[in-house]
Amino acid sequence: MVIWGKESDLQFTKWNGTAFSQPVKLNPPSVTIANADWMGPDMAAHGDTVYIVYKQTPENLTTSHIWCIRSLDGGVTFDQPVRVDFTGDSLTRFPTVTTDSLGNPIVAFMKFNPTFGEARWVVTRSEDFGTTFLPDVKASGWSGPSSAVCDCCPGTIVCEGNVVSMIYRDNNNNNRDNWAAVSRDGGRTFTGGFNIDQFDWNLQNCPASGPDGVIVGDTLYTVSMNGALVDELVFYNKTSLTDMLGPEAIPVTPYLFGLIQNYPRMANYERAVAMAWRHSLNFNSTLGIYFTSDITKGFPASYDTIAFNNVINMDVALSKERVFVVWQNNSTNTVKFKTGMYEMRTGVEEKNPSLQFNVFPNPSGDVWNVSFFSVNTTARMQLLDIQGHLLLEQMVNSTGHEFEFDVPAHDLVPGTYFLKVLDGKLENVIKVVKD
Repeated sequence: MVIWGKESDLQFTKWNGTAFSQPVKLNPPSVTIANADWMGPDMAAHGDTVYIVYKQTPENLTTSHIWCIRSLDGGVTFDQPVRVDFTGDSLTRFPTVTTDSLGNPIVAFMKFNPTFGEARWVVTRSEDFGTTFLPDVKASGWSGPSSAVCDCCPGTIVCEGNVVSMIYRDNNNNNRDNWAAVSRDGGRTFTGGFNIDQFDWNLQNCPASGPDGVIVGDTLYTVSMNGALVDELVFYNKTSLTDMLGPEAIPVTPYLFGLIQNYPRMANYERAVAMAWRHSLNFNSTLGIYFTSDITKGFPASYDTIAFNNVINMDVALSKERVFVVWQNNSTNTVKFKTGMYEMRTGVEEKNPSLQFNVFPNPSGDVWNVSFFSVNTTARMQLLDIQGHLLLEQMVNSTGHEFEFDVPAHDLVPGTYFLKVLDGKLENVIKVVKD
């Protein structure tokens, strides 16, 4: 599922297996929403339940609210918008959403006094799956008693179990470092926070760029842009949420003369993590991405480039075996999409012994022979290329619960492919090579 802003409207589309559906407008006819190439609506999903939050415009009116749209069928249909903020004479902007372990939405947004002063991040949650929202609580303010937040930088809220972190850019007397606030009761109260940059970036104007992050185990992994050292560059940090005493952030790439980076994004599926950012060198804006199937072992030494020009911003998401990336192309004013498969380092065979299957020979130039045992009498086989495109799919039958079948490779170009077997509710993927 992909959302984007088109002028003052919220657009939505869903991949149906072969193509994206016809885009639909989700905001009501009488409501316009806040869109820019550096901020806008946000989306989170838990199973088939989808939440999308947006800010109504004009932003400077107390009658322009933050709304949440819910789908209970994976984006096929959406309910009417529900108001999130109940703030009296306060002003609001920059909603961001995540879900708890049950699928309830947790929404953060920036809150101001009636003159756009006293900028701070607040969090509200729902206990009834987005039907109503509780009063908001303050999450920011950990850099000092009089600190505010950077009032034109969006933020991100993430959740793992009962731990919620609100990640945002601070503004303590023009110190624009990025911070993370921590809640241990599902976002109902916030009891601490820490600096994820530690560069003391002093800047008079607003950089209009926020951080992102994920929680894996006890660790908060973050990416953020900071310009304190040379130019605007993207930095990576990991900090234990138990002691909240993290190291100084490190650059995601070595510095080169003329390099400018911005708009970092991060996502995870269990221990698999990806980070993406705009990578501009000599006025050419590309899209850089790191991926690891096990963040506890770190990222690889080099990154990949998956878009090579006119990149404005991007987002990234992960499923059990795929990485999804979307970005805006400035020359064509279009939203681009790319996906690829990955293999988890933790073996599926260890969890589901019935899914152990043998492939031989591998590599092969002509055919892969596949064999395995199962309690079922039929299974489904899929062959995919390195980008995740489905090349071949067929049902296979067993002889006395013993499966033996061949997968042709002679018409394929040499390279790496993925063989996927689905056995009832179980599945496994193995990498195969055509030589």
